[in-house]
Amino acid sequence: MSHALRTLTALAALLVITGCATGPTITTHTMPQADFAAYETFGFPDEVGTDRGGYESRITQYFKAASRSEMEGLGYRYADNDPDLLVNFFANAEEKQEVYTRMSPTFSAGYYGYRYGMYTAWPMYTTEVDTFDYTVGTANIDVVDAEENRLIWEGRAEGRLTRSVMSDPESAIYDTVAEIFARFPARNPGN
Repeated sequence: MSHALRTLTALAALLVITGCATGPTITTHTMPQADFAAYETFGFPDEVGTDRGGYESRITQYFKAASRSEMEGLGYRYADNDPDLLVNFFANAEEKQEVYTRMSPTFSAGYYGYRYGMYTAWPMYTTEVDTFDYTVGTANIDVVDAEENRLIWEGRAEGRLTRSVMSDPESAIYDTVAEIFARFPARNPGN
């Protein structure tokens, strides 16, 4: 699987929100000493986690646009040079498998087959195994204090990837990023 396809699959995975009735599982962590009111601007690192080939992918473009929209909605200003905060993201997709085992009754006449029809034979049980393959996607968004190069907040979405997510990664990324940033700790009072 090519790097670009792996990255696209990974991004779609975090976009599980749109594909599942329950949506992805969202978790966040805030560094207790972080003073979010002290920051006014944000930007992106030179190379974000979704780019590994030395160029900016479509997935990265979607993540940047969605993250910029959310950060500006929180009152932060975008800055190309010397921002207070850096927003980084990473996406991953992983193949998973669930195996379910169940007992299934079978009626075997066996040695006592000559009695079959006169009364019910003793049931025998066999084990049947059902296997389900699926893809789990994970998306992380890190917010870093640029001056101290220190993580102050992270959000994570994890869920199953669906065909609809894979066919429209842009919408899925926007929805997932909005879901993650809905748990951001505070608005910047400066704007």
